[in-house]
Amino acid sequence: MPKLCVNVDHVATLRQARLGLEPDPLTAAQIAELAGARGIIVHLREDRRHIQDQDVYNLKKHLKTHLHLEMAATPEMQKIALDVKPHMICLVPEKRQELTTEGGLNCRGEEKRLSAYLTPFKQANILTSLFIDADPEQIHAAQQIGADFIEIHTGHYADASNHLELEQELKKIISAIDLAKSLGLKVNLGHGLNYHNIQAFKNVSGIQEYSIGHSIIARSIYVGIFKAVEQMVHIIDQFPD
Repeated sequence: MPKLCVNVDHVATLRQARLGLEPDPLTAAQIAELAGARGIIVHLREDRRHIQDQDVYNLKKHLKTHLHLEMAATPEMQKIALDVKPHMICLVPEKRQELTTEGGLNCRGEEKRLSAYLTPFKQANILTSLFIDADPEQIHAAQQIGADFIEIHTGHYADASNHLELEQELKKIISAIDLAKSLGLKVNLGHGLNYHNIQAFKNVSGIQEYSIGHSIIARSIYVGIFKAVEQMVHIIDQFPD
């Protein structure tokens, strides 16, 4: 059965708006766990616009489920992640001016560098993932790099402006899942998924985890975090392995 991993970055976004103590991402993460989330995701950005270093350490110390750390492939982040020892790291592209991650990591031509970057994590028994577009060349590169997982960027699907574009993007994702599985890669999906567009994957097998943050945190404003997570867990629990 696929799992829901909840990204709590935007709880920290609200806290950082006042540079105060509330709301606490750890509290939100613990409520999400109680509601059925199988993992918690945070992105420690280089500009520290939301999640802070201490958040990552607090989550690692207190979570009952798994901590997944999204990060840029920089020496600073490698050092922090090896110290924290999350269950999984996911390498993502990062641009200072972007509002949120705009696309997948470019792995093509970076195989040697990224493989070397991941080596210390493998030695520390930390799972590795690459956040990439549903592009066959990127998937082949990810396999050469030696990542355990790929997380397919679903943002283009989520942002489709019409039905034809949506169907085209969905086909790309499904083909990418099949290719990755054939190469021995495990597959997660994430970015822009919500309570409605995720329904397109209800008959798609081979997805290990769904990474969802913004739509859950947005809904929690109206119904609370527990209910928002519980509702998404109920949807995903109906999906095939």
